[in-house]
Amino acid sequence: MTFTAQIGAAIVALIFASVHLLSPKLVFLDRTPRSIWLSAAGGVSVAYVFVHLLPEMSEFGEMVAGEEAGHGGFAGMGVWLLALTGLVVFYALERMARRRAGNRDGTESPAGAFWLHLGGFGVYNFLVGYLLEEQLREEGFGGMMLYAVALGLHFVVNDRALYAHHGRQYLHEGRWLLAAAVLAGWLASLVFEIPEAWIGGGFGFLAGSVVLNVIKEELPEERESRLWAFALGAAFYAALLVMA
Repeated sequence: MTFTAQIGAAIVALIFASVHLLSPKLVFLDRTPRSIWLSAAGGVSVAYVFVHLLPEMSEFGEMVAGEEAGHGGFAGMGVWLLALTGLVVFYALERMARRRAGNRDGTESPAGAFWLHLGGFGVYNFLVGYLLEEQLREEGFGGMMLYAVALGLHFVVNDRALYAHHGRQYLHEGRWLLAAAVLAGWLASLVFEIPEAWIGGGFGFLAGSVVLNVIKEELPEERESRLWAFALGAAFYAALLVMA
């Protein structure tokens, strides 16, 4: 990568971290009916997964299957299994955190529920930061920016959900830890290079996680989510990805 490209990646990583650090400024999004901006951001994130990440995963799966032909179809299915794993892991994480917190929102959560939630999302943020460099290397600056916009908006959705779960705990500790995790992932990508097959698995896990984390915020009836905003965000970003 050129020095200019590395600077661009560093700026995106800092923007990702800033989403969490600016949490106190985002309280205006927390209302019912659900903010149209949160619903639209969820639509953008899901569009990115289905129009960009999943086709990219398919390419990784074909590459791995070609390199490990002796393993039959299982090797190529690995990235898809990891996508399913990402969805199931974050579903389980959400259920366990809610159970430990007694399904309370916006209050001080028990320490166990708080750290369980933050640990899972810390790994999630680390992965997002690490894959930033891969997007830049494989798809250039334009591809990295598409990744940055989709995941940056997704971080906004996650941020409001974590604040709703943990309140002041998230503002005092959680947001700093998640900001550090995404920066740590980006720094790790500059030092450690993992095999291509693992990269594909990382994208797969991320895809499943994004879908689950968006849908769980949009579906509850009490949120009164804005279907039209979600659909418009998804349609707009899908069109942008197709034309890119």
